[in-house]
Amino acid sequence: MTETIRTGGLRGIMMRGPGLPDTLPFYQDMWGLKLAHRTDGTAYLRGTGTEPFLYGLTEGDVFGIEYVHFSMPDRASMDALHAQAMARGADVLGAPAEFDDWPGGYGFELLDPDNRRLRFRTDARALDAEREWAMPRKVSHVVLNTPDMEGVQSFYEEVLGFRVSDYSADQMVFLRCSSDHHAIALVRAHYPSVNHVAFELPSIDEFMRSIGRMKQKGHVPTWGPGRHGPGNNPFAYFVSPSGFVIEFTSEVQQIDEVTHEAQVWPRDVPEKMDLWMTAGQPTPAQRAVMQGRPDPGFAELRKANRGAAE
Repeated sequence: MTETIRTGGLRGIMMRGPGLPDTLPFYQDMWGLKLAHRTDGTAYLRGTGTEPFLYGLTEGDVFGIEYVHFSMPDRASMDALHAQAMARGADVLGAPAEFDDWPGGYGFELLDPDNRRLRFRTDARALDAEREWAMPRKVSHVVLNTPDMEGVQSFYEEVLGFRVSDYSADQMVFLRCSSDHHAIALVRAHYPSVNHVAFELPSIDEFMRSIGRMKQKGHVPTWGPGRHGPGNNPFAYFVSPSGFVIEFTSEVQQIDEVTHEAQVWPRDVPEKMDLWMTAGQPTPAQRAVMQGRPDPGFAELRKANRGAAE
């Protein structure tokens, strides 16, 4: 049996919504990202690493995900992943080619079962690393709400080579493509939407200092700080000006592929949800904002725009 090609890694995410680029000062002045590049209607925000951008803000009529951004090691692996996606029936949007956007590089796009656009890129623009205390280094993980958790899980495993790290009861599954405990997590929900995006700080002290920076600027966590059971990572959640949930994290569990066994973490035992027991349960308001706004996805928006043009 042919071995499944695995996605190389999570690069970041491009978010979409009305007036989204206008929220740029929040991410620069408070969250700790820097503007790497801006075009009409789109802002690319970098962290302290070499990625051209971690978080993008682009103008759009509907709040949601423009695309989730992944890497592959080289062009040969990119071509192999594309061939695998085609062979396994994925909704692939075209053959691998050169991208004409600012990050550049080579790759392709496909849609997941919830019509989310996923972009795979190699040979992208690389920036010089800028080591700066208590500023986000990378996007650690993206958590997605879905009405078909099992179906979307199967897609990520079979088409993109992700592996299950853990479960949170029967409500969440944590999926990895690298040694990080999870790059994508899926939450059982009534409709597709973004749950939250997590930004990694290099150390626990920098994690706490980042929370302090936000508090000094008048923006307090809506949940946290605490430490999750699955992934063993500290967490502090905030709500952005546009209503998206974003998280500071650090020290995410590193998986040993030889010895790791997925387990089911209970949701009714407080110390399993928060190992420190400092954050308590998320409030109803926190749960509501993490449900997000329904996102019809790339294919449906494309169809609607095509219809409007006609």
